[in-house]
Amino acid sequence: MQKNTTACYYGDYLQLDKLLTAQAPESKRYGAEAHDETLFIIVHQVYELWFKQILHELGAVMAVFAEAEVKDEQLTGMVHKLKRIISIQQLLNQQIAVIETMTPQDFMAFRDYLVPASGFQSIQFKMLEIGLGLKSEFRIDFDKNSFYSRLNAADREFLQNLEQAPSLFERIEKWLERMPFLQFEDFSFWQMYQQATEQMLQNDQSIVSQIEQISNTERDLQLQEIARTREKFSALLDPDKYQQLQQQGSFRLSQKAMLSALFINLYQEEPLFNLPFQLLTCLTEIDEQLTIWRYKHAMMVQRMLGSKIGTGGSSGHDYLKRTTEKNRIFTDLFTMATFLLPKSALPALPTAIKRQLGFYFAPQV
Repeated sequence: MQKNTTACYYGDYLQLDKLLTAQAPESKRYGAEAHDETLFIIVHQVYELWFKQILHELGAVMAVFAEAEVKDEQLTGMVHKLKRIISIQQLLNQQIAVIETMTPQDFMAFRDYLVPASGFQSIQFKMLEIGLGLKSEFRIDFDKNSFYSRLNAADREFLQNLEQAPSLFERIEKWLERMPFLQFEDFSFWQMYQQATEQMLQNDQSIVSQIEQISNTERDLQLQEIARTREKFSALLDPDKYQQLQQQGSFRLSQKAMLSALFINLYQEEPLFNLPFQLLTCLTEIDEQLTIWRYKHAMMVQRMLGSKIGTGGSSGHDYLKRTTEKNRIFTDLFTMATFLLPKSALPALPTAIKRQLGFYFAPQV
């Protein structure tokens, strides 16, 4: 049923008069217009529109996790919004193929008119990175030194203030730390988990020691790897060892948050943990899609520029390749696979705990 009292016209609603006249090729100011510059402009404008939508979804998620309590029924909407972000990211990754229809020489026809404009100056992309949790202290060295140097004063101040606000990573960390199932009165889950992991590692060690088809050198390497894995398991449950690894950059989440996330992953099939597991999976996927975007962007830049420096002053492809490897956010959720056990080896939870993690009702009498 119609609710508006004033007619809504398609072109006016979308403000197409502004949108379709917002492409102004720089090359045209200096002579003949480079044909592919319009494509270049539109692709980047589309990026910025999708960044705006991602920030819109991210803002709604952040608002919920900023509360002292996140209700279980709210997680459905949060997972839905994070999945929408992932779908947009997948679209952005596919969009790179469109810009790759431009040849390096097509790009050269207008590139030198754009100096010093650069993706470095995308405020929305920086907002997205900061909002997710990639703040200056976690960036590669070039980023730490140049993240703000190419911005005007107003944008620089805006982003520096944004860095002082809690990120989604920090909000999620606090939410995980509040999980109430790490202590079960007289039941020590983590003691049973430690016993189960030690048994698993002993079995692995025994199998490697008995394999006849490998050389002694290869056997020693595999046994050393098992020993390193044992040390990681030990550090996971030892506050002092965990803190040392955290200071070295091996972990970013607090120990309590990491253990909560691990517990959710181990018992993901319990009804109460299904949505938290989906949420953590979404965060992993967002980080993965962002990494894929960086990688595809780096490959595109190498294809277009070779070893030339970027218009923003970076080393071009080499810089982008390093950001792909280092500028990650939710790496702890990837690392968590190290500490998972097969379902058959999981310690059984007490009935009282399983009832709290499930859905039960009492029949009326």
